[in-house]
Amino acid sequence: MRVNAYAAPAAGQPLASTTIERRDVGPHDVLIQIQYAGICHSDIHTVNGDWGPQPFPLVPGHEIVGVVSEVGSQVTRHGVGDRVGVGCMVNSCRECTNCRNGDEQYCTQGSVPTYAGTDRDGTTTQGGYATHVVVDADFVLSVPESIDPAAAAPLLCAGITTYAPLRRWGAGPGQKVAVVGLGGLGHMAVQIAHALGAEVTVLSQSLKKQEDGLRLGADHYHATNDPATFEELASSFDLILNTVSASIDLDAYLGLLAVDGTLVNVGAPADPLSVNVFSLIGGRRSFAGSMIGGIALTQEMLDFCAEHRIGAEVEIIPADRINDAYERVLASDVRYRFVIDTDTLT
Repeated sequence: MRVNAYAAPAAGQPLASTTIERRDVGPHDVLIQIQYAGICHSDIHTVNGDWGPQPFPLVPGHEIVGVVSEVGSQVTRHGVGDRVGVGCMVNSCRECTNCRNGDEQYCTQGSVPTYAGTDRDGTTTQGGYATHVVVDADFVLSVPESIDPAAAAPLLCAGITTYAPLRRWGAGPGQKVAVVGLGGLGHMAVQIAHALGAEVTVLSQSLKKQEDGLRLGADHYHATNDPATFEELASSFDLILNTVSASIDLDAYLGLLAVDGTLVNVGAPADPLSVNVFSLIGGRRSFAGSMIGGIALTQEMLDFCAEHRIGAEVEIIPADRINDAYERVLASDVRYRFVIDTDTLT
């Protein structure tokens, strides 16, 4: 079926209105009428070519919320009219150890990204800046009705990207957690870490978002442009979640960890980061990375957010403002996620 979409024609070129072909609904597929699609910094990196060559023309978008309009003959988990979501992947091998353990994002054959990937049938995946998408039912999430659908869309990337490491490294009562950056990822991390019961500190370049950070659940807020911050908070934290997509002084931040503490990177800067090994061995500290979560964990995250009334803070835009939104993201002029109203594509 032909559907309306917004696509990048080439690296660094503005996105434009177009139509794309979606596959027919197979026996294990779900056809989703998309209502909202979040704009992720990853979309911008991808269409700008920051992460290497891409299969243009390309429809970005991996934060998708909509309503099921058709299901395949073998689908039992979802029905017509259900509110559902699709995150950063739409397929995997299902057979490797990681897939069997529920870590499809680490599929040894490579999980299939929602856009700019090659699906198992050899076709190029196209993302959620469109009116409809067809996805294998195993990679479709149930979105609780208690979450506003626009606020739910960024949970499919920003939500699970922060929830996964917070759960993996045991954020909870008695734990001191620092969140580096209060942007699209950071504002989700603060809410989730607070709901998990941790003592939460925001580490941001300045204090201009301090009121927001405290409102979202932070217990403390410090400016990293003040050198005294790194002296005052030395050896304080059990876990630091770095959410920014720019280079930071890792050694300075590692110095904020207590013995056996971990700094987890979830932001993905275009340039390599460096670390002095003595920053690690001096306190038996760890530096780790984390990438989204498996389907079961993503569903757990959605249910957790519904229970704790957590959603992204969003600015809803029409499709013809996508390029403006990209510029504003790069200028840090958004609080905290742009979400496209896909009705404007029709």
